[in-house]
Amino acid sequence: MIIDPTAPPISTGVVFEAHGLRKVYHTGELDVVALDSVDLELNAGELVCLLGASGSGKSTLLNILGGLDVPTSGSLVYKGWPLDGAEENTLTQFRRNCVGFVFQFYNLIPSLTARENVALITGIARDPMTPEEALEMVGLSARMDHFPSQLSGGEQQRVAIARAIAKRPEVLLCDEPTGALDVTTGIVVLEAVERINRELGTLTVIITHNAVISEMADRVLHLSDGKIVKSTRNASRQSASGLKW
Repeated sequence: MIIDPTAPPISTGVVFEAHGLRKVYHTGELDVVALDSVDLELNAGELVCLLGASGSGKSTLLNILGGLDVPTSGSLVYKGWPLDGAEENTLTQFRRNCVGFVFQFYNLIPSLTARENVALITGIARDPMTPEEALEMVGLSARMDHFPSQLSGGEQQRVAIARAIAKRPEVLLCDEPTGALDVTTGIVVLEAVERINRELGTLTVIITHNAVISEMADRVLHLSDGKIVKSTRNASRQSASGLKW
């Protein structure tokens, strides 16, 4: 199976569909069940929070959705293409063309400016923004020629977000994007994520252990012991600027 890199992004409908998703890690004689029979649908344009304590399975689920890991069993379909059992070259193509990742730590190259860090992605993407467009979306037009050491933590995280969205991904996966930031700076970062979800229609999934952040989501999936134990839908989304914790 090859994911068609020329297929246009979809603005409506199911992006991911998973059934019985299970992940078991084998460590010596011990089996650790990280995900246990997870069923879910994620739709285009949604902002979804994965909420749960450390060890609840959030990162494992995100890594499988992003093609960084594969399930032990169960099915995972992306826009009609099965990802479970996919070959590594297919997963590489999927990650390159379809998914943007934002992690707790920024992983910027210190010797490159903000513009140059983003250009690393635009140089290999199929239909990228310019680095300038991506940095403007996260409010860093005035800082694009600064090096990471000249930027605050929040600015570095916004560069990482610009790098992730410069390829115009169908999916943006964020693993504790504010975990290393103070409240004020974290809200600025969440405002950037919110704008991308709203203006680009990107399915956005945010991992957090902070229940307050889940108020900005359309849906909240509560995880515990590798299972989705509850799914709730917010009657309305709280703007990131209005969050308080």
